[in-house]
Amino acid sequence: MAAVTALRKAPQAAQSVAVEISGVSHAFDLGGSRLPVLDSIDLSVAAGEFVALLGPSGCGKSTLLRLVSGLEQPSSGKITADGSPIDRPDPSRILVFQDPTLFPWATVWSNVATGLDARGVLAQQRAGVDAALDLVGLRAFSGAYPHQLSGGMAQRAALARALVNDPALLLLDEPLGKLDSLTRLSLQAELVALWRKAGFTAILVTHDVEEALLLSSRVIVLTERPARIKAEFRVERPYPRHRDDADLVILRRQILATLGLAT
Repeated sequence: MAAVTALRKAPQAAQSVAVEISGVSHAFDLGGSRLPVLDSIDLSVAAGEFVALLGPSGCGKSTLLRLVSGLEQPSSGKITADGSPIDRPDPSRILVFQDPTLFPWATVWSNVATGLDARGVLAQQRAGVDAALDLVGLRAFSGAYPHQLSGGMAQRAALARALVNDPALLLLDEPLGKLDSLTRLSLQAELVALWRKAGFTAILVTHDVEEALLLSSRVIVLTERPARIKAEFRVERPYPRHRDDADLVILRRQILATLGLAT
């Protein structure tokens, strides 16, 4: 928890934002043909809420995150943050991709410091970079380059790069999927601890039902592509949560059944 406390010493512009997704549909243009990906998505995410998105592979979950981040614009419908249209990327919204996307020419420390450097606050917040590296267990590799890291270590560096910026909205596209099981468990706990302390809004895409239940306050299940919202499950259990919690076991079975998977 010391690393979490150190990260919170830097001033922040906003703790969290409310996200409103209204009638959002999206399609890709593939050589002149139209591939529908999202179909009339309506979803409200309260400020400070942690929401998980589950659904079949390729149904459009990651696309929805990109739209919320402002990296792309929906074909129709609108997305707002605290009532303001999301029409471009913004430092208050950080997207952690499924792949690490680290700069190969920069050290781990410099990769984590990218956002602070771009905002011109790195000189005042250097300690935050070290704290983020401590949080993900990479302090000893701060001088290493991406090609010297394992896949899991690279993803941890990408997560540290997001957390150091004190985001108001953290968008997570399976950021823990490539980690070994013990590191994944540890970072799940640290991520929840940081979210509860900082109060940012979080939207997580995952294929792991158990992970969704352990981290989020609400689980949204999407259909096959083009994705619609199929079901919603509220997870009204206190933190920290445990995998053998009877209520979570029941929810897990219900979600798997909704996804069409036998338990």
